[in-house]
Amino acid sequence: MDTVLTLLVLHGLLGGLDVLLNHELAERLPHRPGAALEEALHAAREALFAALFLGLAWFEWHGDAAWLVAAVIACEVAVSTWDSVLEDQTRRLPPLERVLHVALLINLGAYTTVLAPHWLAWRALPTAVAPVSPGWQSLALTVLGLAAIAWCVRDALSSRRLHKAPEPRPVAATATR
Repeated sequence: MDTVLTLLVLHGLLGGLDVLLNHELAERLPHRPGAALEEALHAAREALFAALFLGLAWFEWHGDAAWLVAAVIACEVAVSTWDSVLEDQTRRLPPLERVLHVALLINLGAYTTVLAPHWLAWRALPTAVAPVSPGWQSLALTVLGLAAIAWCVRDALSSRRLHKAPEPRPVAATATR
């Protein structure tokens, strides 16, 4: 699991970089009228990553409990796909954001591929949630998981505020003579 956890740490760092550089600094999504749904999707994704980071940092998910890990990853893929489609419909993504999204997608494939044999081994065991010995990855994933929870709350509140705000009205063109 060391490789899986290391890839998850990388994922958290890449995702955090994407959020800070692109969503916050470049695009200012929490302040952009019309970004309520995108902010809601980001909040959902952050909640899923918080569960994944904290859940895999400290536990093995045996038997039927392993399906929870698979469900979190499947939901994250669905939310990220929806977010990607929405982004293409609502704004032009800067090149750095596109590059980070590709890196995150490659890393998703890497950590799910490396996780798969562990997941299959867990499925063969009696159902239980077994604590694991923490290493540096567990500590790093705990920090990333707590950061994801904080950002989840922030983005959820932003989405709610943006949803309640009136949509900006287009400025009427004035005739010139």
